[in-house]
Amino acid sequence: MRITVIGLGLIGGSIAKDLRKSKFANHIIGVDNNIEHANQALKIKLVDEIESLEAAVKKADLVILTIPVNKIKELLPTVLDNINEGTTVTDMGSTKKDIVDSIKDHPKRRNYIAAHPMSGTENSGPDAALEGLFREKIAIICDHEDSGPQHLALIEKMFQVLGMDIAYMSADEQDHSTAFISHLPHAAAYALANAVQDKEDRSIIFDLASGGFRSTVRLAKSTPTMWGPIFQQNKDYIVESLEVYIKHLNELKESIEHDEEKMYALMNNASKIRSILGGENPSLIKNEEKIVKFYTK
Repeated sequence: MRITVIGLGLIGGSIAKDLRKSKFANHIIGVDNNIEHANQALKIKLVDEIESLEAAVKKADLVILTIPVNKIKELLPTVLDNINEGTTVTDMGSTKKDIVDSIKDHPKRRNYIAAHPMSGTENSGPDAALEGLFREKIAIICDHEDSGPQHLALIEKMFQVLGMDIAYMSADEQDHSTAFISHLPHAAAYALANAVQDKEDRSIIFDLASGGFRSTVRLAKSTPTMWGPIFQQNKDYIVESLEVYIKHLNELKESIEHDEEKMYALMNNASKIRSILGGENPSLIKNEEKIVKFYTK
C-alpha cells in the first residue's frame, strides 16, 4: 500500500515507523513545508520520498494528515479535491467538529475518516518519532456513519496494526471529552509554567525542582504552533473545562485557608483517581470497560 503522510513530526513519523515495520505500507511518501524536517525524515528513512502535496496525494492509496488542526482544516478540502476515487483520507487531529464541519458537503466526504489517536509526547520533529507510540492506546473514530464502509475498514485495520483499541463517538462528543482529559492538562501545564516563571526567585525554585514538578509541567514544552490552534478550535469546551478546574482550585485554596477537615476530604476524594487509572479497584475497572464498550462496536 502506498501511503502519503502530511506532516513528518512525532505523530506522522511514529505512524510511518510502525506501518512500515508491520508491512501495512510498502511505500511511504512524505509531505512537509519544513524543508529541514523533510530532509531529516528522508535521511532517517521515515519516508521513501518527499513530494509536493498535490503529487503525493495523487500517488496514494491512503493519505494521513498529521499537522496542526488549523492546517488540517485548511488543507483537507484540497486533499479531497485531488485524491483518486478509491483513496482513503484520515487525519490525526486532536479536535474534530470544526474539521468535520468544514468538509461536510464535499463530494468525496465518504472517503474521509475523522480520527484521533490518544497518544503523544511533548517532543516534536522527525527525530521524536517512536516505534510503538500508539500500542495499547485508544484511537477515536468520529461520525463513522458518514464515511464509506471500505474507507472505515481500512482505518480500523490501520489502528489495529498500530496496536490500538478503537472507540466510536460523534465529533462533538470527542471534542467535549478531550477538552477535559487532554486539552485541560496542557492548558494547566502552560499556566503552571508561567506561574513559576513569574516568581522573582525562580532560579532557586528551578534548582529545587524534582520529579513531581517536572512531570506536572512537562506538557508546557509542547509546541504552541500545535496547541494554540487546538485551544482555538475547541475553545468553548476548553473554557468550560478550565472553569470547572478553577472552581476546584478555589475550593481547595479555601479549604487550606479555613477548613483543614475539608482539605483532607478533598484530597482523599481526589486520590480515588488512582483506582480508576491504576486498576486497583475491580468494580471501577468494570465501569470503565462498560464506558469503552458503549462507544465501541
